[in-house]
Amino acid sequence: MHTLTLVQPWLGSYLQEIGYERWSRTYLKGRRYNIMTTNIFECINAILSKERELLVTTLAKEMRCLVQRWHYERRTKAEKCKTKLTPSAEALLSEHYQLSLRMCLDPASDTIYTMFDGDKNGVVNLDRRTCSCRHFQLEQLPCAHAMIAIRHRKRDFQLDQLPCEHALVVARRTTYEAYDLCSLYYSKDYWYESYKGVVHPLPHITQWSILEHISAFKLMPPDVRTTIGRRKKRRIPSVGEEPTQAKCN
Repeated sequence: MHTLTLVQPWLGSYLQEIGYERWSRTYLKGRRYNIMTTNIFECINAILSKERELLVTTLAKEMRCLVQRWHYERRTKAEKCKTKLTPSAEALLSEHYQLSLRMCLDPASDTIYTMFDGDKNGVVNLDRRTCSCRHFQLEQLPCAHAMIAIRHRKRDFQLDQLPCEHALVVARRTTYEAYDLCSLYYSKDYWYESYKGVVHPLPHITQWSILEHISAFKLMPPDVRTTIGRRKKRRIPSVGEEPTQAKCN
């Protein structure tokens, strides 16, 4: 923010005036799960770049086939998944675990810890599932600071050191597993439920059962003015966005 203010003072003052929560996902009080950094429209346009030159009916057919194929592939992957979380969530959790091995902690209570990572450090509250680095709240996955706190809790409640079976119940209720602190939306079951529905294929047009009032309706093409020159296929870059130029090897 300091660098931005030096380059564009008016922009820096404007962003500070409207508040960080309006344009920064880190300070947003809600949960957006990377929606602000993912442009699904551009992804669809890139995939259907050739199909957009066809008729509207053919374009709709290709879009249906695309969604049908996506559902089938993702449903198949979810059925074959052997882990508790999705593969991407498991990889991110493993990365956080490796980072936590380089940290040390200073416990304040059974659920509140101060983590030292050599940089900005972090304060973790396992009960509230929060960390001062904000990654825990934003990603809904234990960050590296939380992972070391979870390891510390498991070490303090080693099952072989508990005296009786009643203490086992206490240990299960007082210890934390990394999976217990992850959002359910990262689980394998939720992944499968998202693509559980089947996108059915369409039969030939001669086998369609069309209602009478729909078949009698005549749909005319829109009245548009055709511009001179070749139609543009690439999108117009936004303000401040530098267009990329393709380089030949």
